[in-house]
Amino acid sequence: MISKRSSGILAHISSLPSPYGIGDIGYSSYDFLSFLKESEQSFWQFLPIVATDAVFDHSPYMSCSAFAGNPLFISLELLFESGLIDRDSLQPPSSFSPYLVDFQAVKAFKDKLLEEATTRLALAEPDDFQPFRESNPWLDDYALYMVAKEQFAGSSWSQWPGEIRNRDRTALDNLRDRNRIRFNHYLFEQYLFAKQWQALKKRAADLSIHLFGDLPFYVSYDSADVWANQVLFLLNATSKIPTEVAGVPPDYFSKTGQRWGNPLYNWTSKKKNIRESLLEWWSKRLRHTFSQMDLVRIDHFRAFESYWSIPEYEKTAINGKWVKGPGAFFFKEMEKRAGKLNIVAEDLGIVTEEVTRLRDDLQFPGMKVLQFAFDGNRDNPFLPHNFTSDNCVVYTGTHDNDTTLGWFLSDAVNDEQRTLIKNLVNSGLNDQKPIHHDMIYLAQSSIAGLCILPLQDILGFGNDCRMNRPGIAEGNWRWRCAPQFLTEEVKNYLKRGTTLFNRSRNRL
Repeated sequence: MISKRSSGILAHISSLPSPYGIGDIGYSSYDFLSFLKESEQSFWQFLPIVATDAVFDHSPYMSCSAFAGNPLFISLELLFESGLIDRDSLQPPSSFSPYLVDFQAVKAFKDKLLEEATTRLALAEPDDFQPFRESNPWLDDYALYMVAKEQFAGSSWSQWPGEIRNRDRTALDNLRDRNRIRFNHYLFEQYLFAKQWQALKKRAADLSIHLFGDLPFYVSYDSADVWANQVLFLLNATSKIPTEVAGVPPDYFSKTGQRWGNPLYNWTSKKKNIRESLLEWWSKRLRHTFSQMDLVRIDHFRAFESYWSIPEYEKTAINGKWVKGPGAFFFKEMEKRAGKLNIVAEDLGIVTEEVTRLRDDLQFPGMKVLQFAFDGNRDNPFLPHNFTSDNCVVYTGTHDNDTTLGWFLSDAVNDEQRTLIKNLVNSGLNDQKPIHHDMIYLAQSSIAGLCILPLQDILGFGNDCRMNRPGIAEGNWRWRCAPQFLTEEVKNYLKRGTTLFNRSRNRL
């Protein structure tokens, strides 16, 4: 996939300009694809596009489904053009901000219109709906999970009545029959998302722009995936609570490590049928993902080599242990079952020689984040002049970092580091060129095969525009780009740098 020098932008769909409080996969995305084309970009990277939940502050990394698309991204304008909602429905509340997503308000507004759309679909079911349903076997479990969440006041599936928690077939059939309208609503909602997404993918392909998605390694415990596939995870046989959970051990950044709480996969099961079912679930997940995207970053790639296992009763990540992951065998099996894997390995954090060897043996590109380069170590592998291969993706920062401007002005960077950055672009501290331009220059001029720039860095925004603050549970994922910022000046600046460093899209 990264066969020639190329360049792209990191901007989540929620961050795109739109009059409806959140970016969408209709004209909001179409306009951004045009911006990418006109600025000579070849890749659009975004965060996971799965459904999100208010319980987890709408984090795209803690979804109720590894398969279901986010209904908040469905385009209302395209629904109107399809005759599924009325023109009056297109009038958005004046309270929507062009700068921040108010998820609660957006969800309340869109949910009502999506119900209107799915009700009309139910009256005249499209010819391709049943084939869509049959080709997505996860769909019925997801819809039933969502119905149960409504019926049981949003409680976790482990708190549901025993026959529903344990998936008694008769009880599930009764639940579906009693809530047929809501069950169908969730089916049709995913149908609408899929139709709009495939139209977006085709438009991107017509413009020779590659969609670069994100796949979290772990899934949320309170999800349709775990409820419907309980034997694939390490759960207590009676309570259904995880026995071991995911995280990372203590390091320079945290004395107690990070306890994420996701259930661990049952890689170590001695039962052949469970191991086979786990591989098949993963192959379905990858096939589904690659039907939507051209290139995929696997978050927490190192867990395929070994992962940190924490007893569920532990309150921190200190008392965990490393457990061997499925390794290269997993990827060989996935290629057999799911086809070619265009994967970028998120290889940040604690990376051992074994993890690096796995990544290199698989020939997956890794990540080089420039904000990690200036710690005073002249051999730092994130310094552009220390890159040893072009098989990598270089970033000024990621969605988990501060913006470049915010980072440069913060206490995280000292004067010695600021001087080094300026020296690397052959200037000095008194140089008037903005720091985000300096860092973009370093990224674009590097030997990395692909250069990805966060939209906030292209625009030179400060830390009030940061997308995520790891370790802080609330207030993330809200940043939006107002339309007036995507100017001809910005477009031409990007085009000049991309062309100068031989990353122009017309080379692909």
